[in-house]
Amino acid sequence: QVQLVESGGGLVQPGGSLRLSCAASGIAFSLYTMNWYRQTPGKQRELVAAITPGRSTNYADSIKGRFTISRDNAKGTGNLQLNSLKPEDTAVYYCNVRLNTRQYWGQGTQVTVSS
Repeated sequence: QVQLVESGGGLVQPGGSLRLSCAASGIAFSLYTMNWYRQTPGKQRELVAAITPGRSTNYADSIKGRFTISRDNAKGTGNLQLNSLKPEDTAVYYCNVRLNTRQYWGQGTQVTVSS
């Protein structure tokens, strides 16, 4: 059974930091591209960052320079470091892994940026 378990969300003040983690089981994690998405009510899910098995990365323009995606293929885990957070970063953040047409999603973790 494939599982993606996220952790690390919470409430943080503007300018603060959080570290989101995603632990994968039941798949050959090292073969999958890992992505982080986020979604706010009434809006489509937005791709925030992606990292390939070889650790090539891509970022959405809205978070470039503030967020960093990483992965540990041996442990089957991935992280998203969120720095210099802004109120508009408030969303549910989802971990996703994809290999060709196969993909899996985590349950999501809430990030709230507010003073």
